[in-house]
Amino acid sequence: MEFILFLNKIDREIIELINKSNHSIEENTELCLIDKKFVGFYKKREKKIVICTQNAKKLGGYREDKRYDNHKTNLYIRRALRHETTHLVQSCNNNKPIGVIKNIEDKIHKGKLKALKSSVRISGNLDKELEAYVMEDRPRKIKEILKSYCL
Repeated sequence: MEFILFLNKIDREIIELINKSNHSIEENTELCLIDKKFVGFYKKREKKIVICTQNAKKLGGYREDKRYDNHKTNLYIRRALRHETTHLVQSCNNNKPIGVIKNIEDKIHKGKLKALKSSVRISGNLDKELEAYVMEDRPRKIKEILKSYCL
């Protein structure tokens, strides 16, 4: 799976925990064709996370040139993994938000508000999406809640 090349050590540890929780990860499935702005999905019934690496590369302006810093692509993929892992943990919590972050509405980055609205249109749940967007930037917290709720 190509997306692993864009991850750091802690995100690879998250993948190990996902596998231990009897979930799996797929890459570039038909779900990714819904819209190029989506970089990940969580398929609750199938217990699978989907990472849309091709969409992330397009959004991030990925270049094959090794001298080029693909920071944006790395960020899109890492955040997608963490976001969808948060949904996985919510599923382990009777399909409810975890509630580990207080005053969550104040903690979402303004740059994520447009994406939040798109996600809510698909999932229909503002609280769960809000939590997932805030958790994207907290990989250590993701590991902690994944262990606590799903293992």
